[in-house]
Amino acid sequence: QVQLVESGGGLVQAGGSLRLSCAASGRTLSLYTMGWFRQAPGKEREFVATIRAIGGSTGYADSVKGRFTISRDNAKNTLSLQMNSLKPEDTAVYYCAAAWAPAGRLILLPKEYDYWGQGTQVTVSS
Repeated sequence: QVQLVESGGGLVQAGGSLRLSCAASGRTLSLYTMGWFRQAPGKEREFVATIRAIGGSTGYADSVKGRFTISRDNAKNTLSLQMNSLKPEDTAVYYCAAAWAPAGRLILLPKEYDYWGQGTQVTVSS
């Protein structure tokens, strides 16, 4: 069992930055693909970014590419999302997720993730 806890959300003006963190406990994340998703009110949960268990390859949604950076520290069992040049449309609850993937692959679909955090609110004002 893996427990995930997000932190770092808050209120920021458009153009600002936030750094989200996700701390894991229960198991080491070194063989899990990790991802960030977000869900705005009235909308479905959508993919934001993913990072492989091994090698550090990353993938991003087109809407955040060039602005957001996903990273992981397997030694500390943590996942991060650096968000720059934030826009009001980035407002959502952000979730981190873990998917068992020892072979190492990028995973974009929420249904393929095994564990989820409780989410952290990000609000970007115009």
